[in-house]
Amino acid sequence: MKRPNTHRLSRQATELAVAVPQVVAHRLTRLALAGPWPDARDRREFHVMGQEKVHAFWQSWFAMGWAVMQAMQQAWMASLKGAQVPFVDMSHVLARGMAPVHRKATANARRLRGVPLR
Repeated sequence: MKRPNTHRLSRQATELAVAVPQVVAHRLTRLALAGPWPDARDRREFHVMGQEKVHAFWQSWFAMGWAVMQAMQQAWMASLKGAQVPFVDMSHVLARGMAPVHRKATANARRLRGVPLR
């Protein structure tokens, strides 16, 4: 299993920490301005907002589970050969899990930068 670049993982975490508040601020402002009767554009954005979270986190959990399964399989194969069992590299699992959420959050931040609130 290839080790992830820790600098890349740190960069992704930082980008995520910047992008998420931008997206939340934009959407909460838009939600407040829409009032009790949002127009079609706002309803579509609010619908996508819920869908994308479920999808991104499902992808994240699946990727992390797959990475752990691969690590356990490698450890099992090593133990069958009588080799020392390697430890599970959790930074690899974290990198696999963070990728879908990072991808979606940064894409939303870029997309919403140019969208007027009203």
